[in-house]
Amino acid sequence: MKVLRLRPGKERSLQRRHPWVFESAIAKGGGDAGETVRIESAEGKFLAWAAFSPNSKIRARAWSFDERQRIDAAFLAARVASAARARSLFDLPSDGVRLVHGEADGLPGLIVDRYGDTLVAQFLSAGVERWKSILADALLAATGLAKLYERSDASGREREGLPPVTGWLRGSGETELTIREHEWRLSLDIATGHKTGFYLDQRDSRKRFAELAARRRFRRVLNCFCYTGGFTVAALAGLKAAGAVEGAELISIDSSLPALERARAHLALNGFDAARAEFQDADVNASLRRFVDEGRTFDAIVLDPPKFAPTVAHAERAARAYKDLNRQAFKLLAPGGHLLTFSCSGGIGADLFHKIVASAGIDAGVDGYITERLGAAPDHPMTIEFPEGEYLKGLVVVRK
Repeated sequence: MKVLRLRPGKERSLQRRHPWVFESAIAKGGGDAGETVRIESAEGKFLAWAAFSPNSKIRARAWSFDERQRIDAAFLAARVASAARARSLFDLPSDGVRLVHGEADGLPGLIVDRYGDTLVAQFLSAGVERWKSILADALLAATGLAKLYERSDASGREREGLPPVTGWLRGSGETELTIREHEWRLSLDIATGHKTGFYLDQRDSRKRFAELAARRRFRRVLNCFCYTGGFTVAALAGLKAAGAVEGAELISIDSSLPALERARAHLALNGFDAARAEFQDADVNASLRRFVDEGRTFDAIVLDPPKFAPTVAHAERAARAYKDLNRQAFKLLAPGGHLLTFSCSGGIGADLFHKIVASAGIDAGVDGYITERLGAAPDHPMTIEFPEGEYLKGLVVVRK
């Protein structure tokens, strides 16, 4: 077994069961891509079994902190089965479920979503790439399913020195799927959609938006970076429940024409008239500035932009982008209006995001109440040992 020896004082994070070892913490040792290595302190004390990644700044990702543990097919199958069982702990009103959430489920770099009878997996680290075939079999065994599609085309693969890979890993079938989420239906294409095909992490926030729409009877709604219109469908569902659809104005903006076409289709899929929402193929920043110049206001605004800061190194530039977006949104928010603003950037922590939004409000001359904090749905868990799992942060701000 190959050994990684850490520099003095660099063992503390592993002793707290944090699964990452950075290149700068290693004094000597190495291995092949994905190979299991023994990690020791500077004094030679065992710390963890980990998968080695020679190309990544995260040079090793811990599998286990138990020296007696064997990292083999049985170990991985047990981890997969445990992750699948854990989803029964959560109230998940959908047949679209995050089945494995990487480090939070003890499988660093592995993301698996279930859409009905189909699994979609991302193998984003050298360790899970090395064990891909074993993990694929374990996933099918744990779920009793026969179809597994691979979407290992995220940017994390490049940082691990791995090429993008997509296609059927087990079985075959249609890539166009429809799932149930709460009381509505949403479609996706697992071959071309973002991430594994859909943003399951916003499931609970979409439901909350529907509840707010029903209670407050929003007349003017702006959904920015709308993708395939999940928040738009939620707003319409809430307004319909309150008998307030007639006369409501809903504008949804995205720069992806295929996403907007699917968003329009979602209206029909859920029994709404296509005329109930306007979809604009446009740049969100430019649209917000134009609306400000036109003197427009909205009762509810959703800001759900893409990832601006994948790492802390990108945080400063991303903070400026988030602030500009939120400043313009505040200018458009009517008194008593609701702003749902999000960051999915791992490099932007919850405290920093709060400060960015507060600064944006101050610059816009707007004061507001932070009435709720939102995050990823519970099948995207953050664990005690791995706070980096809290990548999605959201605030509900009500303008005074």
